This record gives sequence, C-alpha cells and structure tokens, in this order.
Amino acid sequence: MPKAGGTIYMSVADERGMMVSFIQSNYMGFGSGIVVPDTGISMQNRGCGFSMDPKSPNVVEGGKRPFHTIIPAFLTQQVNGQQEAVMSFGVMGGDMQPQGHLQSVVRMLDYRQQPQAACDAPRWKVNRDFTIDIESTLDAKTAAGLQKLGHMIKSVDDPYMDFGSGQYIWKLDRNDPERGYVAASDSRRTVWLPASDARRRLFSGVREVAGQVARRIRAS
Repeated sequence: MPKAGGTIYMSVADERGMMVSFIQSNYMGFGSGIVVPDTGISMQNRGCGFSMDPKSPNVVEGGKRPFHTIIPAFLTQQVNGQQEAVMSFGVMGGDMQPQGHLQSVVRMLDYRQQPQAACDAPRWKVNRDFTIDIESTLDAKTAAGLQKLGHMIKSVDDPYMDFGSGQYIWKLDRNDPERGYVAASDSRRTVWLPASDARRRLFSGVREVAGQVARRIRAS
C-alpha cells in the first residue's frame, strides 16, 4: 500500500516549448464527494479553508478564493513587456509548499545551482508553532547557528511528508525549443520522468482531460 497522501503534481513540456504546471489534491479524504460525470475525477473541497466568522479576513463570500497551499508554479521572465515561461515547477507537501518553492528557487537563482542539486538539497520548515523542522542531512553548523539565534530546532529523519516533493522543468532557450530542457525530480517521493513520445502522449492527455473538465463545469 502506498503511504498516506492525497496530492499529485505534474510538470510537463513538449517539443514546441509549451509547458504545463498541474497540481491536483482532493484535500480531505474523497474531497467534496462530487465526481465530474464520465471522467472519474473527484472535485476537491478546499472551500473548507474559508471561515464562517464575519470578522475574519478569510470569511466566505463571493469573488474570493479560500486559503490553501496548492501552488502549481511558473518561473517567468519579462521580455518586451510579455511574461515568458522559464520553468514549470511545484513542490507538494501542505504547509511546506511555499517554503519549498522559496528554498529551491533561491538556490537556483541566487546560488546558481542546477535544478536537481537545488531539489536534492536539505530543506527546513517553519511550523505553525514557529518551531523549525530540519532534515537530518542539513549541515550541523547551520543547525547550531539557528539554535544560537533562539530557534527551536527539531531534526526529522523521514522526509516523506515533512519536506515536500518537487518537480521542475527548466527551458534552456526560450527562442529555440530544440535545445530542450533540464528536468529535476525529487528523491523524497515516487517520481516518473517520461521523455519523447511518452512525454507527448502525457502532455496531450493532460490537455484533453483539463478541457473535458472545464467544459463540464461550464455546462453544470
């Protein structure tokens, strides 16, 4: 049996330079309990993140989205006033998602690490009680330095749920898709890096399913 967890993330790119960043999470158990007809896709219940307290900034009302941690991401670059995709990526793992995004992107942009090295690097996580979880592979001097600053540190040996799982595809040249991509995938989870024909079929399948779901939602 697989370990507990209800989120999947896919980063997909094709030979024309088109990229997709896709995440799906039912959230609580079977999600909303509503399945899109003829697809087998169950809808999530992230609306549970709303508050019923009228004084809360997160109170449920029209035109708002609930707080949640689902972040299918793109790294973009502004070129001639347009945003061009550089990397499609995502980090699963609850509250770790925005923290994992930050840590991996900082490593790539500020420390010039290639995507796989940034993905594999030890992570840390700020918890809701403001204690800090660190992977057991984090440098001991770094952990000691954090403790001297007053942080409460907990070392975690099992990274499966605590430190998320990232997938990354970096476009080597926005003007020449033939140059290809650099892909990275997280050793903390089960991963799959399809290529060539398999990648094209997967990309086509993602677009087809997304289109079916969108059409049925509009029709409902």
